[in-house]
Amino acid sequence: MDWDNLRYFLELSRAGKLTAAARRLGVDHTTVSRRVQALEKSMDTALFVRAATGYSLTEAGRILLPQVEAMESAFSAIEQAQTGPQDRLSGQVRIGATEGYGLMMLAPQLAELTRRYPNLGIDLLAVPRMVQLSRREADIVITLERPVRGPFIITRLTDYVLKLYASANYLEQHPPITHRDDLREHAFVSYIDDLLYSKELLYLDEIGKPRHIAVRSTSILAQQQATSAGAGIAILPSFSADADPRLRRVLSEQIEFTRTFWMLMPIELKDIARMKVTWNFLREKAQANQALLLGALDGEG
Repeated sequence: MDWDNLRYFLELSRAGKLTAAARRLGVDHTTVSRRVQALEKSMDTALFVRAATGYSLTEAGRILLPQVEAMESAFSAIEQAQTGPQDRLSGQVRIGATEGYGLMMLAPQLAELTRRYPNLGIDLLAVPRMVQLSRREADIVITLERPVRGPFIITRLTDYVLKLYASANYLEQHPPITHRDDLREHAFVSYIDDLLYSKELLYLDEIGKPRHIAVRSTSILAQQQATSAGAGIAILPSFSADADPRLRRVLSEQIEFTRTFWMLMPIELKDIARMKVTWNFLREKAQANQALLLGALDGEG
């Protein structure tokens, strides 16, 4: 029996979709389909039920799966004994993250990861919405809300701090702000309420709604740019806003918001070498950047 065909079977069983399995294997989706069909022909049985929503295992596929996983572990141990860690680690890992953390923190950090492991490929989904593990949109997800259920490995990645910011020009041209009551008369930049993807983004409810919101956006980085240009005051992550020389903190000693990033991965991926290495790297970098994430003006990049 061809081990390569079994490997394609294994990835498709985990991904549930041809395109996702192909991405992880670094091949075209037609190759995955052809390999799985060849395996089914050699075994003279169907291993998957094919539907518009994806691929699910038949009873024969469920019986075969643990045997193939055991073979994968054995092959992995042999490879580790024969090659160095940098040479053996390959394949794709897709990471989903909130827009701000993904662009401002992860993007530069991932360059270091790929230098360590030249054969590893990273997809970064840094978007202003929730990336869904249940839909196989990513292998590892960094999110604002801890799921209450699901077959996931979950860790508290890090807390981070948000503060009020405005541009130096805005502060010079508007009445002084010495107390939180003064905020009601100032323009704000914020989210579009009916398009919020997480209740954790309801910052303004904690300080009282201002009379006027000048600019609204689903994008936290768009909010930061509008604030830097003088549109008003915004609640921004310190790890992003403190890097912008146009911005100044407002009522920094009086008002601060703390939120948490959670990191998730499907349980069935936990023993795959490239997933473990990426998972541990993300935890390592979050820990190294605690000063920056928690609102200090200095911190490791």
